[in-house]
Amino acid sequence: MTKGQIQVAIVGGGIAGLALAAGLVRKPHIDVHVYESVPAYKDVGAGLALHLNAIKAMALIGPEVRQAYFDKALAMGDEDQEMATEVILGQGSHKGQLVAELGRAKGRKTVSRADLLDGFLALIPKDKITFGKKLVDIQERVSGKPNVRLTFQDGTEVEADCLLGADGVHSVTRSHLLGADHPAASPKNHDGWRIYRTMVPTAEARKQINPKWTTSVPILLGPRGHINCIPLNKNTRLSAGVAVRGAVFSAKDGCAPSLDPALYADYSEEAQQIVRMVAKDTSASWTAADHDHAPYYTRGPIGILGDAAHAAMPFAGNGAAQALEDAAVLDSLLAHVRRPAQIEHALLAFDRVRRPRSQAVVDLARKFGRVFAYAEDGMHEDPARMMEFFGETAAFTNEFDVEGQNEAALKVFRELELEFADGWTNGYGNGNGNGVVET
Repeated sequence: MTKGQIQVAIVGGGIAGLALAAGLVRKPHIDVHVYESVPAYKDVGAGLALHLNAIKAMALIGPEVRQAYFDKALAMGDEDQEMATEVILGQGSHKGQLVAELGRAKGRKTVSRADLLDGFLALIPKDKITFGKKLVDIQERVSGKPNVRLTFQDGTEVEADCLLGADGVHSVTRSHLLGADHPAASPKNHDGWRIYRTMVPTAEARKQINPKWTTSVPILLGPRGHINCIPLNKNTRLSAGVAVRGAVFSAKDGCAPSLDPALYADYSEEAQQIVRMVAKDTSASWTAADHDHAPYYTRGPIGILGDAAHAAMPFAGNGAAQALEDAAVLDSLLAHVRRPAQIEHALLAFDRVRRPRSQAVVDLARKFGRVFAYAEDGMHEDPARMMEFFGETAAFTNEFDVEGQNEAALKVFRELELEFADGWTNGYGNGNGNGVVET
């Protein structure tokens, strides 16, 4: 650390934490360090087909961040060819009809989470990230400047001017900010979603399903589960899954029921093929979870981002994109923080700009799940209505002005700096922008 640098601790080395760190390490006035709880990354997590807003956010953090994604990802088509996720009715009277093309972007690519993390990790000096550091306690102190002390499970402690919690859906930082007993502190699964998932070598998958689904990203809809595929690892493996609403609610002894292909006899043949393939090995399955809305994402020198702030169901395909938007806004704001006393204002600006949009995406992902499950006011019986719905919502996520969001956050930051020109406010703010602690 160089004298006068702002010390930023990022807890969590997932997509949000690493993308932000990749931007901050290029700023000479910031000393950033990432603390990741696992000893080493594992190849876990479903694949990603990042939408246009995610690609824009990575480019704003830095061209090398965007390039890391492109280097690790698999192209779904030529670089100048626009590609999208096809949403198709897999069951019912309109079976087989295309009702949406989501995430449209030129050179659209798919990538496994592990590969994307490897790409981001290569942008961060090895001495700026420590693995095997599980956060267990956070202490806030004010002694002339904001200060945070972190204690890890191994007994070590570190101090920083700013703590940014990117520590996932079970975030310790979120629990600290809201209070462990706050109703929004812990993850939720209100609709009882279970994701039955398998990983299959692509060559083997082509023997079992329509080969076109091994090079594209379909979502086939129906009332007993929607089905999707995503190619990974330069098209050497295929992730295929069936997301079932209510599976957790029908579980006995805490175990979800097995995936029964017989329940999908009225689905399209192509959908049934994928279900049969998934049912052979569901060892990669998981129970979905998201967050109810937090009343604030920041307090004083502490903030949360990514899944720690707004974990969402995977159905809108924008969870990683929202994490990258978070990272882009914070990277932009922290570029203008030269004194520890400015951290609170930067984080308040982040909260004001990012919380409404990111929480709207959480709500949207829940609604997507209900639409996919034919549980949204009979929408599946009216394909034209579904097309209109998906068109409007895709514009909200995919075509968003990410650069304008950065500019809006900087405007709020400058306004707060003027409002509190005497420096650090009287007490930590709680996300309402007035710097006063509410009780």
